[in-house]
Amino acid sequence: MTNVLLLGHGAIAHDLIRLLSPEISRGEVHICGAVVRDPSKHGDPAYPLYVAERLDEALAEADVVVECAGVAAAMAMGPRVIASGRDLILTSVGALAHEDARPDLLSGPGKLVVTNGAIGGFDALAAASQAGGVDEVTLRTSKLARALVQPWMSAAEAERLEMLTEADGPLELFVGTPTEAIKKFPSNVNVSVALAWATQDLLPKDASLAERVANLERALERVQVTIVADAAATLSEHLIRTSGRAGTCEFHFLNAPSPTNP
Repeated sequence: MTNVLLLGHGAIAHDLIRLLSPEISRGEVHICGAVVRDPSKHGDPAYPLYVAERLDEALAEADVVVECAGVAAAMAMGPRVIASGRDLILTSVGALAHEDARPDLLSGPGKLVVTNGAIGGFDALAAASQAGGVDEVTLRTSKLARALVQPWMSAAEAERLEMLTEADGPLELFVGTPTEAIKKFPSNVNVSVALAWATQDLLPKDASLAERVANLERALERVQVTIVADAAATLSEHLIRTSGRAGTCEFHFLNAPSPTNP
């Protein structure tokens, strides 16, 4: 049996538990707890709820930790999980775009597992990248305009997105690297950091932490991200293109929103 600790107890965590129900019912997986800000807001689940200050106590019961809480929580608690020797499955991959968190998440002794989220093709992308065959990586993400409204936007900018119509056509909001994109749209472009993770160069097994951090930083600089607001969008769209000596690859994904939290 694998004891799983959740960081967060919102929509992602509830969807995860639902999807794991066959393994849970067979006794292959056991949810041993969840770390939350305020236990009083999460009802009475069949497992204990811990505040962040009790993370070490929660980790003692866990074999693996699944982060379901967002970039800020991943940055705050992820390094403590890794330092404890527990493996961390990271869903808020954008945490790796932050310079301060990156070394601690990669340092061990726990293993970091990066999820691909809304995109795929990582086997082909990694094979080409590790063979030195990828020179350019682009990601074009299109989403419903109002889903891209951010707290840092001015009232006029937010209103423009809220009022965007199909007749206006797609509106290009951002062009830059994943590091820049995740700061402006932290809940929308985790996939850009996952794409950088997949297209890292091959390193020797005994590569130092500094070498691994620098390798990821190079991959983050190589990916070029375009974010588009589209009033006609009913699905989130991700178009990936890589090119180089290995040839050209294109992947096109259309993702339905979560029924729990669109």
